[in-house]
Amino acid sequence: MGKLERILEEERPQLLLIQGDTNTMLAAALTAIKLKIPVGHVEAGLRSYDWRMPEEHNRRMVDHISDLLFTPTEHTKKYLLIEHTHGKIYVTGNKIMDAICQYLPLAKKKSKITNIIPFNEYAVVTAHRAKNVDNPKILKEFVQAFLNFPIPIVFPLHPRTRKSLIYHDLYHKLEKSEKILILPPVGYFDMLTLIERCKLIVTDSGGLQEEATAPSIRKPVIVLRISTERPEAVEAGFATVVGVKKQSILQAGNSILDNPPILPIVSPFGDGKSSERIVNIISRESEYEL
Repeated sequence: MGKLERILEEERPQLLLIQGDTNTMLAAALTAIKLKIPVGHVEAGLRSYDWRMPEEHNRRMVDHISDLLFTPTEHTKKYLLIEHTHGKIYVTGNKIMDAICQYLPLAKKKSKITNIIPFNEYAVVTAHRAKNVDNPKILKEFVQAFLNFPIPIVFPLHPRTRKSLIYHDLYHKLEKSEKILILPPVGYFDMLTLIERCKLIVTDSGGLQEEATAPSIRKPVIVLRISTERPEAVEAGFATVVGVKKQSILQAGNSILDNPPILPIVSPFGDGKSSERIVNIISRESEYEL
């Protein structure tokens, strides 16, 4: 907040536009409020109602101090109305869809990640949430599920997860499996390529639940959590929330592979024009001149 304050004091923007639910985003919003700079929150209204998630704390606080609330769906708008947030609410879709529309064609040209994948078909796995990977019991459930998964796994490994796997003497079990390819963290183009070509996604990520719904990707997702702030992905048939137990993860994997779901051809999270809508809305607001 101290560093942001110096920058904002110097720049004095008419509006501070922030995205998401990270600690940095919360710090930016609080700093702007102290300096009497209006705040616009992109990706407003997401709710898991799981207070163990630090993101839930952040997004609730920011939504209630924002002047403009750019919410992805009618579902998320409903949460904001129920909570009586004071800012103006606009349903715009999510910029994740914009990014995929813009960058997936480029990723297909530039990414070479498939050259190192030895499997004809595979599942992309990611796990990074502290309440999952820092808990040895849950981490062991994950490892057993991944070792016994019905198809091979490509696993870009988050530094936090790698550290925990090594600490709990579990890393070598994954490393020696011929059905699991462990990768270092990959860039955006490589990740887009991996999920575009995979059979399914297994993750505790929120963003991946949205990316999987893009018309150019359309992949089923097994969510390694007991709740999700993206219920639209579940309702549309893309995502299945299975918890963190080995048996439920494997059961979901087998079920999806044996009976692949018929997925919608449109995403519940937008059409790739969210950014354009947000800019147009800000331009219409008399206080802001873009």
